[in-house]
Amino acid sequence: MKEASAAPKKKPSRLDRKLLKRIGTYFFPYKWHIFLAIIASGLVSLSTAGTAWLIKPAMDDIFIRKDLRALAIVPLIYIGLMLLKGIGRYTQSLCMTYSALCVLKNLRGQLFAKIAGLPLAFYEKTQVGVLMSRIINDVNMISSSLTAFVQMFRQILTVAGLIGVVFYQNFELACWAMVVLPIAAAPVVTFSRALRRYGRRGAEVNAEFSATLQELFSGIRVIKAFATEQRETRRFDQGNQKLVDIAFRRTKVGELSSPVMELIAAVGIGVILWYGGTKVIDGAMTPGTFFSFIAALIMLYDPFKSFNSANMDVQNALAGAERVFAMLDDPTLIVEAGGTTEFDEPFRELVFDHVSLTYDQADAQGPDAESAAALSDICLTVKAGQKIAFVGPSGAGKTSLVSLIPRFYDPSAGRILINGRPVTDYTLASLRRSIALVAQEPFLFDMTLKENIAYGRSETLPDDPEALLEDVKKAAHAAHADTFIESLPEGYETVMGERGVKLSGGQRQRITIARAILKDAPLLILDEATSALDSEAERIV
Repeated sequence: MKEASAAPKKKPSRLDRKLLKRIGTYFFPYKWHIFLAIIASGLVSLSTAGTAWLIKPAMDDIFIRKDLRALAIVPLIYIGLMLLKGIGRYTQSLCMTYSALCVLKNLRGQLFAKIAGLPLAFYEKTQVGVLMSRIINDVNMISSSLTAFVQMFRQILTVAGLIGVVFYQNFELACWAMVVLPIAAAPVVTFSRALRRYGRRGAEVNAEFSATLQELFSGIRVIKAFATEQRETRRFDQGNQKLVDIAFRRTKVGELSSPVMELIAAVGIGVILWYGGTKVIDGAMTPGTFFSFIAALIMLYDPFKSFNSANMDVQNALAGAERVFAMLDDPTLIVEAGGTTEFDEPFRELVFDHVSLTYDQADAQGPDAESAAALSDICLTVKAGQKIAFVGPSGAGKTSLVSLIPRFYDPSAGRILINGRPVTDYTLASLRRSIALVAQEPFLFDMTLKENIAYGRSETLPDDPEALLEDVKKAAHAAHADTFIESLPEGYETVMGERGVKLSGGQRQRITIARAILKDAPLLILDEATSALDSEAERIV
């Protein structure tokens, strides 16, 4: 199966202001938590700068002048700074985590609502693994951007505080140091573009790999039946290798910036050590002042390194945001739209008025257009209480025809009317509530048999567990499913497993028929719903 893109690819923009602004709108409701996190970051930065400054009195007053008063005060100041730093880190972490988790929940909810509202045609050309990757991986990357941004802000404050200490201790040496700092920071800017590119490609490869995994696990019976485990293992290994390759390339680019920064900084600090050392030897600077200056200068490296790491996270977040927002904004991904009229009257008749249906496919043009049409000029009327059977070979359009009634698709031509009104006038929810559908491929949720049967009427069934079970049993009896259900050790409380794998095909069909019977809708559609039943069970049903 080829991967169908869940959204059109867009060329990367050099200006990410709009993207960052859009991400910011999701964090804005939690602005006070973020503000508190920033204040806490300031406390951490202040403590770091204070520690560098404290080296001067510790060296000059305690170790050189032997000042007992300084010996009592300096350790207390250091303890206070560490306490302040710990409180700041804890507060920052709590506020950022809460805000990020809330944004994660909201963005996932918005994306799922968009995807869940898309028509069936979208799902038929998009792999499940791709959608899962959007909702889980890409949204995770966006939420992690908050931590990265606050981390970057904290490092900026730390750098500002340490630079203040550097200038306070010695203005001349500080000016020389400021020549080296911008050069040392250059790799962060230089490698950002490559990191963004690899982050975007990594998200795409991860989505492809998720889709492959989903397909392999879903088709495991076919794989085992045809003994193709080795072939599929090779396909898995290929996708796995792609993940490794893109992650390693990203690591090579990301990690290269750190040694480059270290080398540039080492050259600058080496020169300053030599020049400052001559000042101390000449008596123009105290040892405490010089070591406080050097400590602050060396401590500047960690913020720059952390800034570089946070920048990698931001580039990944921007890549994930591009993909998520592309899906949310894609004008071709139109959420299903119904009418405004509620269908709440007794069913009288269903009319197909010269209905044709052509699926959206590449070969539905030119001379092949007629053969690509699933239905052509269908006219029929179904009255309340009537039973209508559509008979024809596989591919004749029987499923296509019944799929038009709940508006899984809309006809290419003609109209479908219920009680004399076009189905497009009714709200989708009320229209579909009036229809009980048993599909060709029975689908059961990973829940109990009772919950699966009651699924169609979960909002209208009685709250009393005993009354609910009684209704479920009646539906199961009507579907000839009660006998095998009651033979199970846990009966109606038996959990089905994914897609009902614990039951046979015929048993799954009977459960879905019971679900439709319990729904008790005006329109009952059976789409080859007894294909897996034996003749006796089919007759009873």
